[in-house]
Amino acid sequence: MAIITLTTDFGLKDHFVGCLKGSIYKELTDIKIVDISHDISPFNIHECAYILENSYKSFPEGTIHVVGVDAEPTIENQHIALLIDGHYFIMANNGIIALITSERKPEKVVEINIPNPDHGSFPVLDVFVKVACHIARGGTLEVVGKPFNALKELRDFTPSVTEDGNKIIGSIVYVDNYGNVVTNIHKNFFEAYRKGRAYEITARSTKISHIYNKYSDIVNFSLEPGQRKGAGDLLALFNSANYIELAIYKSNLNTVGGASTLLGLDFRDTVTISFL
Repeated sequence: MAIITLTTDFGLKDHFVGCLKGSIYKELTDIKIVDISHDISPFNIHECAYILENSYKSFPEGTIHVVGVDAEPTIENQHIALLIDGHYFIMANNGIIALITSERKPEKVVEINIPNPDHGSFPVLDVFVKVACHIARGGTLEVVGKPFNALKELRDFTPSVTEDGNKIIGSIVYVDNYGNVVTNIHKNFFEAYRKGRAYEITARSTKISHIYNKYSDIVNFSLEPGQRKGAGDLLALFNSANYIELAIYKSNLNTVGGASTLLGLDFRDTVTISFL
């Protein structure tokens, strides 16, 4: 049974997600549809890329990923379908796929050109769903488009290195449901420049000198409860995607707050690492 995933910024209040699923089931009754997320911030391609990069590999090869973020076609935002790492992606050429494929090359990329497309205000339904169903039936990319080699690249969210390799300047690319803030600094990138040196992470006026591997590592269970660090304390860690994340241990945005609110950090804010 083929799998189609949906990732959009549509939310769940409106009818859009239901229309997508209904249209797919109308064409393919023997199909599995999985929602990755419909709560992407509107038009936030960096947030979308982060979520997709860290979710698509959990699915079997051959899965078809429909991406409905910033999907309206223009001469600079072409509709594309591609095969990469054994997975199919159907989306607009808005930079999302370049952020996902920074370390791997697509096996095939086509600009979608299906017969008699509907050019309305809902291209994810009018175009992407048709292409996804075609692939799910065993169809090839060559049938739905022509070869394309002009994938849009986004360089503004790649961390930079300054001061002769002594400082990394990164940015916050995602704030999760707990208020944890995720940077674009990957563990491999960090270690390549660290070279065993001590370091200091700076986010606004906050400084951190240790990175943990999991949240509970901040707790020294050999100490009495009143002497330990614990709930409400700040930490840095390599998250499950191996990006540096700043978090408040056992945070809750609806009560005590999270790293984003307590440190005043948001999307695109700067985080620096100085090697000592």
